[in-house]
Amino acid sequence: MSTRRFPDENDQAAPPPQPRTVRPPSMGQVGQPMQPMQQSQPPAPPPQQAPAQRPSRPSRNTPHMPRTLAQVMNEANDHVVRGDLSDFVPLPTGFDPLDGLIGGGLRKTELVLLGGAQGIGKTITALQVARNVAARPDQFAFYLSYEHTETHLMNRLLCLESINPPEVDLRGGVKLKDLYDIIISQRARGFLDRDGAAGSLQTILRENPRTSPALARMNKYADRLIMVKASPAVTTLRTIREMTQRLVEATNGNVTLFVDYLQKIAIHPERANDENEKVTIVVEGLKDIALALDIPVFSIVAADREGLRAKRLHLFHLRGSSALDYECDIAIIMNNKYHILAKDHITFNAYQAKQYRDWVVFTVEKNRAGRAMMDMEFQLHAPFFAFDPRGQTVQQQLIDDKIIES
Repeated sequence: MSTRRFPDENDQAAPPPQPRTVRPPSMGQVGQPMQPMQQSQPPAPPPQQAPAQRPSRPSRNTPHMPRTLAQVMNEANDHVVRGDLSDFVPLPTGFDPLDGLIGGGLRKTELVLLGGAQGIGKTITALQVARNVAARPDQFAFYLSYEHTETHLMNRLLCLESINPPEVDLRGGVKLKDLYDIIISQRARGFLDRDGAAGSLQTILRENPRTSPALARMNKYADRLIMVKASPAVTTLRTIREMTQRLVEATNGNVTLFVDYLQKIAIHPERANDENEKVTIVVEGLKDIALALDIPVFSIVAADREGLRAKRLHLFHLRGSSALDYECDIAIIMNNKYHILAKDHITFNAYQAKQYRDWVVFTVEKNRAGRAMMDMEFQLHAPFFAFDPRGQTVQQQLIDDKIIES
């Protein structure tokens, strides 16, 4: 079947860009920061070479180009014939029943926002979801952190893997201080050995019975979890898009972008008059990255001052403009369960309520593909930087006169 392409006013102005050669990313040894990805320069065309004709059938890699419905149907049909069902199969976050409420997990082209107060566990959640994505043999997770170095994130993952969610065996858990003590003591012992063999970090972790299982679990996905210590001055929205695009090309589109956190992203050369305008530019840019690169984007969002003073945090308390609500496909708000229990309810028991201090309520306040305003709870094991992903629907009455039933 022949199809007609819409004319492009620049068809005769310039030849199409030459393809770029990008090798799949590699983390190298555990603990090493990711090396910057170098972009090879396209070779210059010969002086007399005629510009090549653009393909008459744009693919998902040519966004923002007009296409007929027939072209879209043919492209989708080709993917299914090749066995590529990624457009129809979501990526599970590993948190249940959250996955069930958001349609099975993260979907391509969608922007997911995660909001909450300081210390509620937003980074723990995002990093654990990234770990769950990267644990799949065909998927990559790209984690940008404006708050922590890659080495600190690695240490958090070692603590998480020591309790091995979802099994969550606290008896073998290693806290951050325990991890530091193991490394320092073993390193000092090595200096005292007569042969002077101090040992490497991986050797210390591998030979210690408390850290060896965690290291083995982490090594299974170490090459598929890519981390960057982002800078508010250097890592702009445009830089994030360029790095993500190279990873999309290197991984055949099997990558999920995680941003920690949205308000820290710099914009350039765009300029904003205030934070609201800046947040609007950033959230629209992240949504465009999801759409144009055909990937899921998962971003943490900080709360504003009013939200930090509120009894219960909501979507409208997130720092920035109302564009956060408009642009995202899914918005999840985190609150400490103890703080949002309806304490004036007749069944409230102050002694029993103390057990909920380590539980966090995840509220799906926006969900374009399903039900919204649904509450579920997960137990936080903060010393090990991990949630028990086996959650449940909230049974107790919460403030805002809202009762959730299973």
